[in-house]
Order: sequence, then C-alpha cells, then structure tokens
Amino acid sequence: MTVLVLDNPELIAKAVVASGFNAAALAPEERRPHRMRFHYGFNKHALDSSDKAIILQHAVYLRQHPAVSIRIHGHSDNFGAEDFNRFLSRLRTNAVARLLIKEGVAESRILVTSWGSARPFTTPDDRAANRRVEIEYLASDMAKAL
Repeated sequence: MTVLVLDNPELIAKAVVASGFNAAALAPEERRPHRMRFHYGFNKHALDSSDKAIILQHAVYLRQHPAVSIRIHGHSDNFGAEDFNRFLSRLRTNAVARLLIKEGVAESRILVTSWGSARPFTTPDDRAANRRVEIEYLASDMAKAL
C-alpha cells in the first residue's frame, strides 16, 4: 500500500508525474492561472489593467470548471485605523468578486474574507507587500462544508 503525504508538494508533484499527467498537454484555457496574489497602492482598491487580465484568466478557468469554488482574501497594511483597514480590504475583495461575476462566474462559488491588517504577508512594516488580495481555490467538498 502506498501512502501519499499531502503536505509535501514535492511528493505530490512526483506522484502526478508518475501517474502520467502532463500539464503541458492541457490547452492554455484549461490551466489554472499561477498568479494568485494582487497588490495595491496606498489607499487603493481598484485593479490595474495587468491584474484585471490575470483575473479574467481565472474567470475563464472557473467557467470551465463549475465544481471549483474560490475564496478571495482581502488584506491591507497596518497604517491607520483597523476599522478603515477592514473596510478597504473589503473593497478590494469586492472589486475582484464583481469582475469574476461580471465574467460569468456564479456568485455562489465565490467566498470573500476581509482581514484588514490582521494577517500580514511579511513584516507589518513592509506595507506595500501587505496591501493585497489573494485567491484561494477550494475543493468542491471543502466549499460545500463552508
């Protein structure tokens, strides 16, 4: 009996390759976009054009995989009042969610979480890196449990 340790990405990758899966054989629109983190300027919540292009790739993937759901995590830096930071992170998650919905992703497949400055990506002093939105893909069973 073979046991696959799920918290080891290297073992997972080896198992996938050993099974004969070839990601290069997938059409580009069938591959999930790799970029999952989008950064913002100070006090901003609008996506720039390059970020929108990547979000649109996520929308294509999600439309083609209707069993997949996502969670959008919104974050801010630690500058200013935490109530405002949570509000700003909510604006950021909503901007991404609205774009995905506009592109045909069902609203029921999108979960949003706004953290404010509570979960910094790096040190709290690295404000630019902490102003971000992250997209997390959820397995269909996990999404139903939430």
